[in-house]
Amino acid sequence: MLSVSEARARVLDGIRPVGHELVPLLDGWNRVLAEPVAARLDNPPADISAMDGYAVRGGDTQDGAALRLVGEAPAGHPSAGTVGPGECVRLFTGSVMPDGTDAVLIQENAAVDGVSVRPTEPVAAGRHIRRAGQDFASGDVVVAAGRRLGARDIGVIAAGNHCWLTVRRRPRVAILATGDEVALPGDPIPPGGVVNSNTPMLASLVRTAGAEPVMLPAAPDDVEAIARSAAGALDADLLVTLGGASVGAYDLVQPALARHGLEVGFWRIAMRPGKPLMHGHLRAGDRNVPVLGLPGNPVSALVCGLLFLLPALRRLGGEENVEPELELATLATPLPANDQRADHLRAALGRDEAGRYLVSPFTRQDSGMLRRLAASEALVVRAPQAPPAAAGDTVAIIRLDRHGL
Repeated sequence: MLSVSEARARVLDGIRPVGHELVPLLDGWNRVLAEPVAARLDNPPADISAMDGYAVRGGDTQDGAALRLVGEAPAGHPSAGTVGPGECVRLFTGSVMPDGTDAVLIQENAAVDGVSVRPTEPVAAGRHIRRAGQDFASGDVVVAAGRRLGARDIGVIAAGNHCWLTVRRRPRVAILATGDEVALPGDPIPPGGVVNSNTPMLASLVRTAGAEPVMLPAAPDDVEAIARSAAGALDADLLVTLGGASVGAYDLVQPALARHGLEVGFWRIAMRPGKPLMHGHLRAGDRNVPVLGLPGNPVSALVCGLLFLLPALRRLGGEENVEPELELATLATPLPANDQRADHLRAALGRDEAGRYLVSPFTRQDSGMLRRLAASEALVVRAPQAPPAAAGDTVAIIRLDRHGL
């Protein structure tokens, strides 16, 4: 069996970023930037006031001198002409500094009597001024390619005077559930059947990564039916199957996909939950569709989705950092020694008195317990053959909220 890291490396090795498209700025949120964005102007475009007050010459504010108020320059209305010695201009935050001035006397330090302004404290040259280009200069790269755009990125791109963005298109991910027993939520449940929670759960995970889920018709345990449904994935960027990917009597995904040119890379990983995960490619002619066969057990499906599907989607989307982030936490309860498989324990997360993460693995880790999964805030990651851990020990965790889960 492969280790988790080796299996993930093999999955990612066969995936290339999708193409790109041009979108309006306001549609750029949560998209991955395909080309770097360089500013088209300086920000600020001129020296501007950082405070409400008066544009002055710093040297004129010594010893309580009285300055003559010669004008007002609100933001967006620069003052014309040059301010002379002993003169000042009323400014507001964002106002352009008038020629001849080199500081802002803030209004709290100014006594005003008609057109006379008396500094109550001197101000040094350069104070309370935001210099032209202080934030960025024209031509500076403000956001690099490969970044998933958040609200802050959209803001700095807008400040750089861009209204269109070149982003990776949304990867199309076909999702195929298999099994005689599965029924969609709200549909009649057959005798011995179960509600298909996997498809909506994985579709939500796909959307979290900025990709587009494509729901294929669920297929019963029949090679012909699975092959027919899988034909809808031949123009997708990735195929995800749910259940039936192992080699038991009713595990029919591999023989069904073989009809579409499946080449299996691996199908077992030394991990828990999620050992029977299958990876391969549909290859026929110039077609090459990566395939992830996730376990049918819903908890195993989501853990494998976090560890393998999300990184694959991020790579498809052109992101640079794709692997789940490991953090450290203090263990609240002891754990026994681990066996030969990497363990991923669902857990609650809190803080100790010092403000450090305190993680409490749930006592029952049955991989069919979705309610326990929904209550989880982190996975405790334990290496194969890890020795017993005591309360207070430091352990590695994956915070689920960091991945939109």
